[in-house]
Amino acid sequence: MPVRATIPRHIAALACWLTALAGVSAQSGRLDGPPVAAPALVAGAAGEEVYRAACLTCHGPNGTGSPRTLVGFDTPLPDFTDCGFASAEADADWHAVIHEGGPIRGLARRMPAFGDALSDAQIEAVIGYVRHFCAERAWPSGDLNLPRALFTEKAFPENEVVYTSTIARGDRAAVGHEVVYERRLGARNQIEAVVPVDRMKHDGAWHAGLGDVALAFRRTVFASRRSGTVAAAGGEVAFPTGDAAAGLGNGYAVFEPFAMLGQVLPHNAFVQVHGGLEIPSDTAAPKEAYVRSAVGFTYLANRGFGRAWSPQVELLFARPSGGAAEWDVVPQMQVTLSKIQHVSVAGGMRIPLSQRDERGAAVVTYLLWDWFDGPFTRFWK
Repeated sequence: MPVRATIPRHIAALACWLTALAGVSAQSGRLDGPPVAAPALVAGAAGEEVYRAACLTCHGPNGTGSPRTLVGFDTPLPDFTDCGFASAEADADWHAVIHEGGPIRGLARRMPAFGDALSDAQIEAVIGYVRHFCAERAWPSGDLNLPRALFTEKAFPENEVVYTSTIARGDRAAVGHEVVYERRLGARNQIEAVVPVDRMKHDGAWHAGLGDVALAFRRTVFASRRSGTVAAAGGEVAFPTGDAAAGLGNGYAVFEPFAMLGQVLPHNAFVQVHGGLEIPSDTAAPKEAYVRSAVGFTYLANRGFGRAWSPQVELLFARPSGGAAEWDVVPQMQVTLSKIQHVSVAGGMRIPLSQRDERGAAVVTYLLWDWFDGPFTRFWK
């Protein structure tokens, strides 16, 4: 949900067409170089009218960008017909930068604030018009990119690195660390690598080392901005790279088909569901079915333009064949850290609702970096 992979390139583009509006902005004095007078815009101007009056000089009639010799500066202009970056961001992210200016996302002051010059309706209209330059409808809208839960995976394809830490008590006491690398391929595909490094209590002794490494592939099979629905399906293979004798792995491969569904709800709320089946290569080992669900909402600080806070509650169910069902509840909070919102943290507690004598509570946290947005150290001020 927070700002994702392409804002830096978006801002270069938006800076150009917003600069053309400097004549109607009281803050145009922030720009480098002389302001450009813009044609008068009526309050109810449609997106195309606003674009043609104020944006066409920089971006051209087709949104592919005008030559640098025409725009007068060296900042590269993106091609809005390139759906790889034009579709990834939620409208709220673009709206924040247009309304408040570049500094609200840690970007250059070349992007002025236009909240006093354009109405919210005009800003939304222009964003909608720019969106139409992406002619390939297969690319899911960034508005469907919901916050990541601790256990329930989401259906939107991402470019992220996530480091998760878990401290568990009880008979299965452990201190776990897991690194997940996700890479988007094309409009709807994603590959994923999972590398766990754990310290486990097994047979009364503690053991540490590499766990079972997993590789996964998923595809977003349905995405509708109109209904606010996104769905995906795929599969994962966990390889027996861990030391099973020390409790650090299964000792056999595990195949896992899965599916996930996300639904946007009114008032910035959402619900996500993730289900699958773990099938071991060892036929003597039990299969396990699971269903994970998360419900929450997002609150944007600073009048809707600042840091994103997303409280969530997960309900987890798992049942091995021939075994008892396991139920857990996981209250948690995710918050974005960087101004561009490409780095976020989350924390919560996994509380068992069944087999509480055997399974203790676990504290779970993660640090998420959307690496496609830019380096980890950028966009903090």
